[in-house]
Amino acid sequence: MNRRFAVSVLSTLLYVQALLGFAGLASVVIKHERPPVEVAAVTLDHAIR
Repeated sequence: MNRRFAVSVLSTLLYVQALLGFAGLASVVIKHERPPVEVAAVTLDHAIR
């Protein structure tokens, strides 16, 4: 019983570590996001007038 409990605890800790690693990686990627690119907007004002 103790061995199964230890295995489940270690498995849970490994899972939590993987989740925290993924969250850390995601925060780094979001923090170093490229600046937004300006896009020219096309309007039909000249066609209507």
